[in-house]
Amino acid sequence: MSGHKGQIVGYVRVSAADQNPARQIEAIGVVDRLFSEKVSGKNVDDREQLKEMIAYARDGDTVRVKSPDRLARSTRDLLDLVEQLQAKGVAVEFVDNPALNTGTPQGEFMLTILAAVAQLERATIRERQAEGIALAKKKGTYDRVPKLDPEQIADARQRISEGVPKAKVACDMGVSRQTLYSALNGSGKYAELMRSAS
Repeated sequence: MSGHKGQIVGYVRVSAADQNPARQIEAIGVVDRLFSEKVSGKNVDDREQLKEMIAYARDGDTVRVKSPDRLARSTRDLLDLVEQLQAKGVAVEFVDNPALNTGTPQGEFMLTILAAVAQLERATIRERQAEGIALAKKKGTYDRVPKLDPEQIADARQRISEGVPKAKVACDMGVSRQTLYSALNGSGKYAELMRSAS
């Protein structure tokens, strides 16, 4: 902790569903500076006030929020934000979850556990994705999305009718000759595409 008397910086975020920040403002109590945001918050880049709050907070300040979900959108996001603030010497206080407050040994311990959980989540998701891809490749469904849309197929037909070799057309379009043939014949996954396009 640094010597000077830090400010209490409040941050509230209301989602599109709940446009009233009053409950959160009441929960965090008196603050020196309040940053209030109305966003869905799916995307960190929407959160202008959050960025301003992080830029504003100084060494010795405490950022106070009602609960972790108001500050962050995921465990990983929460850890990143807390780390960013801690690097500036700023403490983070959660009114509803004091066990996560960064200034306490208990808070540090909880955040360490959360970091492990976030790592586990990421590893599990990656593993599931890899398994899904392996399974799909086995079944031959990994390539299910047609690589060429109806316009490109029409364009390919046009060029071939003008005497451009199929291999060249396939190469220009960045697909295999097999993919081009299926597309031209409207076979396999292209049969559905042609049906939906007509």
